[in-house]
Amino acid sequence: MPTFPTRQFDAHAEQGASPLGQLPEWDLRDLYESPDCDALSEDLEWLETACAEFAADYDGKLDTLDADGMLKCVKRDEQISQVAGRVMSYAGLRYYQNTVDAERAKFMADMQDRITTMTTQLVFYTLELNRLDDDKLAAMFDENEDLARYKPIFDRVRAMKPYQLSDELEKFLHDQSAVGAAAWNRLFDETIADLDFTIDGETLNLEATLNFLTEQDRTKREAAARELARVFGENVKIFARVHNTLAKEKEIEDRWRKMPTPQTGRHLANHVEPEVVEALRNAVVAAYPKLSHRYYELKRKWLGLDVLEVWDRNAPLPMEDTTLVDWDTAKTTVTEAYAAFDPRMAEIAAPFFAKGWIDAEVKPGKAPGAFAHPTVTNVHPYVMLNYLGKPRDVMTLAHELGHGVHQVLAADQGELLSSTPLTLAETASVFGEMLTFRKLLDEADSPAQKKILLAGKVEDMINTVVRQIAFYDFECKLHAARREGELTPDDINALWMSVQAESLGEAFNFMDGYETFWAYVPHFVHSPFYVYAYAFGDGLVNALYAVYASGAEGFQDKYFDMLKAGGSKHHTELLAPFGLDATDPAFWDKGLQMISDLIDELEAMEA
Repeated sequence: MPTFPTRQFDAHAEQGASPLGQLPEWDLRDLYESPDCDALSEDLEWLETACAEFAADYDGKLDTLDADGMLKCVKRDEQISQVAGRVMSYAGLRYYQNTVDAERAKFMADMQDRITTMTTQLVFYTLELNRLDDDKLAAMFDENEDLARYKPIFDRVRAMKPYQLSDELEKFLHDQSAVGAAAWNRLFDETIADLDFTIDGETLNLEATLNFLTEQDRTKREAAARELARVFGENVKIFARVHNTLAKEKEIEDRWRKMPTPQTGRHLANHVEPEVVEALRNAVVAAYPKLSHRYYELKRKWLGLDVLEVWDRNAPLPMEDTTLVDWDTAKTTVTEAYAAFDPRMAEIAAPFFAKGWIDAEVKPGKAPGAFAHPTVTNVHPYVMLNYLGKPRDVMTLAHELGHGVHQVLAADQGELLSSTPLTLAETASVFGEMLTFRKLLDEADSPAQKKILLAGKVEDMINTVVRQIAFYDFECKLHAARREGELTPDDINALWMSVQAESLGEAFNFMDGYETFWAYVPHFVHSPFYVYAYAFGDGLVNALYAVYASGAEGFQDKYFDMLKAGGSKHHTELLAPFGLDATDPAFWDKGLQMISDLIDELEAMEA
């Protein structure tokens, strides 16, 4: 592809075993040498003792602590969280490398069981924190500056106070978690990883099959879409069972906790007000006609079609090259874009490539998709990709590496304060994509190249904003419907289709079988209502980038300060230095206008 000027390969040519170059693989030894190493055994022994001693020292006694005693208690809890997090990070990452390996699955389940059993003793901690007197706690913060640093943690815990159950029930829920949602999550992961798809006589996994939907050859895109529909259809009962069970389990717990809506728990976890999310959702839905509907009508014309089929949604434009971007070129492209913004960004990113912090190759049994796992603050993050050499894969690298940089910078906050709410967790990742996109756009040497890049960026933004809000609406409908009774696969299919035409527009026809495509989306299973965080992050970054592009003085330092803050500040505090306020409904319109402006540019190219 012309926008990636070095070492490219024809996607359809015979290139031997590794046309993408040497793809990196995780080295998990920074966590533990092996599942049976002494360090892991010692940590588990320490954890068992630490949990028992913590319970003996503090159960029923939190209200007797002074400020110094409370600080010591918090730090002991933080250390327990760190050691437990290290164990589960190691078990989880090994598992995601090969989710169909029985030994890895057993190891992760065993670790989860052991840690759940150990930490059941600690359930009292948050319950007693919520019973502390507000004035007494405020006096402690005034007295001890080091303790006051942890106030955001207390605030988050105490936000759950209205929804807290009895001590006995909270312990029960914690104890049975390993055989509740976690078990259904694991069933979903293993089912997805074990699916086989056959195209042109070749057996493929989900990731490789989805990759065909971005092929230039329309017959291959159609074959992939129909094969996805066939396999999802054959397995739809088990996916419907997973969704029914998880939604019902959530409804039961929400009812006992007296949560006003299914979304309340997610909003509390994200430290974001429900009205802010509702303003975002409403702004995006209102913008469907000027965003996705308008863009896909343009794309229909570019592809020379009377109507778009679902397999055309992510199709490359006719003038795009069918070339693959090798790994070294992808690495260079992203790190140069990061360095151009600030050399510190590239410096933080460098160890990911050099030290086995990225796992990029598509392999049998490997979890689909991509993510950045922060592990624990005294180790480092790990990035997982399924790199197939498409230009979109380069953007995925920029995205996940942005997460990694964010996690490295936030680590100095410590285990309890480093974790960023989902609404802000996408900031650095989407910003990293924007930096990479702008670098490539600046280097484009023809109108055709610029058009390809603009169209690709608009599609990415539509997938991040429009598609994710449609996903959010689907989840809202699904959880509301499940409260009325068991949902058949056809019921869930109908809910899925009810948001598709609305969000994509009249340019599309929907093939038979597309109604089951909800089945493979992991966010619905692992993190209900997570998806709006993507739209939140994209809108936020569009506004942030506009501030940066305006030449605002000291932007880079303010940006780094925001990332370093991790979860220690509310989004209003983090955005204030940039003159931005996400609680203002007009804030979202600004971000959406940036997408509309890019579509304006594409329409002008047609004139």
